[in-house]
Amino acid sequence: MSEHVGIVLVSHSARLAEGLRELLGELASDGVRVVVAAGTEDGGLGTSYELIAGAIAEADGGAGVVVLPDLGSSVLTAVTVLEDEPRPGVRLVDAPFVEGAVAAAVTASTGARLAEVVAAAEDARTFRKLR
Repeated sequence: MSEHVGIVLVSHSARLAEGLRELLGELASDGVRVVVAAGTEDGGLGTSYELIAGAIAEADGGAGVVVLPDLGSSVLTAVTVLEDEPRPGVRLVDAPFVEGAVAAAVTASTGARLAEVVAAAEDARTFRKLR
């Protein structure tokens, strides 16, 4: 069992999600599993039920998984996966993709529980860049 909550990045673009995973790798400890479920199986833009389901399984080390979709159909596809294949400890989070992922990864790095990681990601919606 991993002591860290896992993170799944669901995006229409593999390049976008891989770039975000690279950033999270610099900000989060090595113990945080960040898995990408992005694009389609053939490398195109879109979302994939199978990629999302596989990424959730891969990210799940036993401490829970936060699923962060980017927009539109990635949300709908993730909802469908979680409805069809319910797993305890997996939470779909309504948060900004980049800011929410950063907050989730940094919080998960501390060994925080799932509820704290979810709250950190969701709270990222209120972060202001300019005052």
